[in-house]
Amino acid sequence: MIRRLATVVIGLVVATATPAVAEAPRGWEQTVMRVPAAQRLGQGKGVTVAVLDSGVMRDHPEFRGRVTTGPDFIGGGARPGQSYWGEHGTAMASSVLRVAPQAKVLDVRVLWDKEDPARKRAERAAESGGPAGEQSRKAATALAKGIRYATDKGAQVISMSLGSDEWGLGSDYDELTAAAVDYALGKGVVLLASAGNGGSTDPLEVDANNVVSYPAAYPGVIAVAAMGPDGGRASFSQVHTYNQIAAPGVDIYAADNGGGYRMGDGTSPACALAAGTVALMLSRNPDLTPRQVRDILVKTARKPPSGYTVFLGFGLVDAAAAVRAAGSAKDSEIAAAPYKGEKYFGDGPVAAPTTNPPMDMSYVAVGGVGVGVGLLFLVVAALLMRRPKARPVHHPRMPGPGF
Repeated sequence: MIRRLATVVIGLVVATATPAVAEAPRGWEQTVMRVPAAQRLGQGKGVTVAVLDSGVMRDHPEFRGRVTTGPDFIGGGARPGQSYWGEHGTAMASSVLRVAPQAKVLDVRVLWDKEDPARKRAERAAESGGPAGEQSRKAATALAKGIRYATDKGAQVISMSLGSDEWGLGSDYDELTAAAVDYALGKGVVLLASAGNGGSTDPLEVDANNVVSYPAAYPGVIAVAAMGPDGGRASFSQVHTYNQIAAPGVDIYAADNGGGYRMGDGTSPACALAAGTVALMLSRNPDLTPRQVRDILVKTARKPPSGYTVFLGFGLVDAAAAVRAAGSAKDSEIAAAPYKGEKYFGDGPVAAPTTNPPMDMSYVAVGGVGVGVGLLFLVVAALLMRRPKARPVHHPRMPGPGF
């Protein structure tokens, strides 16, 4: 069954809005991403992946000391051990470490789980249109603070299985978060985000929104779409031009915050699986830049038949091919492109002299005569104006009759 499934996915049927196949075999994502072959080349040793999420139950048997707990930037009152603390984040950390078993996870809480009372209070406040409370204001800056914290703590990869389409309470684009993304990229950190789960192309699907989702849409962030076991886009995966790669997102078996395991769907596990692949790549070559990581993922992905699509980006992550390519990648050098044209010095290129036809001297003669006549008229006019005027002669009047 696994071999047949791998063959189907390797072929990557045309990515349309095909409903996900139910009850995929456990671990199918490992097979189709060729994770076992990738792990023979690297296991993520020495790489820290920051999981920015709802918290991670680090005492889960799955983790065995591989999770470090960072700050809780969103707060709200929930504590580890409660059902609405760490449900989503624990599963995401599990998916990262299933791909990169020797990597370390840095848990940074920036998100409320769906059933968290603090989330419900914030949603009610937003719907009422009233002023944002202290908790909502804190939530608005949590992601930006989490990105900067993870960067300063040395995380090489930041996995963000969240998005404004599904988790956001305020505006989508946020200047603080955009600046934090730029800060992390400038430090050489690779950032990945889930594409979003409101992507149905069915006009009758009332829950679909397919809006632009951040942080996936920020420049420099690798946006990960979700693929189903049939090789097509998972029916919920957002459809956008910023989608770059795809990973399995249906029936993903992962740890839960109660100490056990369960299946889950979404672009969230797809992002976590891709982040684990990046950890394998960096353990193979720690000098890769974020741009090199993105280029390798794109070039080694199993492309859809039509090439790039807004459904699956450049295709399914091929972990084995990506790790192999990472090992042979050369150092990235930034230099000015050489000029291959002619060399000029001094004042630079000089234009060829302009040549004009010979002047017709007859026009010069006519012009000269015209100028002379004009001057003569001016002289005569001046003399006439200077000539004294004749005075009038007065004659005595003749006396008339009666005088």
